[in-house]
Amino acid sequence: MKNMNELIKEISQLESKLHDKDFLLTWEQSPEELERVLKTAQVLKTMRGENIATNVFKNGLGISLFRDNSTRTRFSYASAINMLGLAQQDLDEGKSQIAHGETVRETANMISFCADAIGIRDDMYLGAGNAYMREVGEALDNGVKEGVLPHRPALVNLQCDIDHPTQSMADLAWLEEHFGGLDQLKGKKIAMTWAYSPSYGKPLSVPQGIIGLMSRFGMDVVLAHPEGYDLIPEVVEEAKKNAQESGGSFTPVTSMEEAFKDADIVYPKSWAPYKVMGERTELLRANDHAGLKELEKACLAQNAQHKDWHCTEDMMKLTKGGEALYMHCLPADITGVSCEEGEVEESVFEKYRIATYKEASWKPYIIAAMILNRKYQDVAGVLDDLLNESEKRVK
Repeated sequence: MKNMNELIKEISQLESKLHDKDFLLTWEQSPEELERVLKTAQVLKTMRGENIATNVFKNGLGISLFRDNSTRTRFSYASAINMLGLAQQDLDEGKSQIAHGETVRETANMISFCADAIGIRDDMYLGAGNAYMREVGEALDNGVKEGVLPHRPALVNLQCDIDHPTQSMADLAWLEEHFGGLDQLKGKKIAMTWAYSPSYGKPLSVPQGIIGLMSRFGMDVVLAHPEGYDLIPEVVEEAKKNAQESGGSFTPVTSMEEAFKDADIVYPKSWAPYKVMGERTELLRANDHAGLKELEKACLAQNAQHKDWHCTEDMMKLTKGGEALYMHCLPADITGVSCEEGEVEESVFEKYRIATYKEASWKPYIIAAMILNRKYQDVAGVLDDLLNESEKRVK
């Protein structure tokens, strides 16, 4: 890894408009802006490792809103805002006035008087999560314009129905570390494949995030799933366009074996079909519990027809040299450990377990980097000041 002074200098040379926009989809950011977030995360991670304090803010709140269960992202967000000097306040919608009809516009302003960051996870309703985040962002812009809010909080997408940018950017940071640089990713084959799971309703945002981001860096991206397990068509088209622009390739296939063949990286992960997620959204909104149970039953039966979509030692032998890097957003459905039959064989997961932990370890720094780049135009100057002060985090 480059030293901090080199990274800070490189950050200062990258053009960015991140201070004027929220990080809601990776493909809305330029390659230089993506690189700037990665380098900022590298500096923050290095500072943490060298016991240098990174509390840019002397006080303030980081608001979190989780509409779905979370371990890694929830604690990564808490770590990120604490790292920057903010206190966390979770927005529990059941204890707020939202239940009494409070509007998004009003809620966004009421929680933001002393807030510097807002992180939202809203991935359950297809066609709604990302749209909700944009509505919050517009309300915050209006609050600043009208003098209600003194500063614009940074809004971070902690996972929506379309993308999971903090996950995919953490994955990219791990690939950069593992292979020795972004330039080393060009021409590498990454297989984003569906894998069998004994559960249904897993969001589309992780596979969509992977194909939408990795196609930006000249990689040969292969998307594999059984027929009927499609992703959002517009995201697939975005990945095709990205691959053409970056000099890489994007290839959809219907065979896990074909995807794994000569792959440098494999990412076997279950997700629900696009059409099923649409049906599920309608049933959830209608509070149709009987309909949800019937849909789950049908989907589990559909999943069971594809148990051979399983990341095994034999499947890994098909990869380049039989040693492709295994990746997962976690928690993985591990056969014989977390379930009877799942996405990955126990021996394969155990071989790469520490690697997946290292992959996950980038997320707090990525989130903190997104916040800093939204709050400060001169991020390099902010980081340089922290480095020059070199205040010890632990005495």
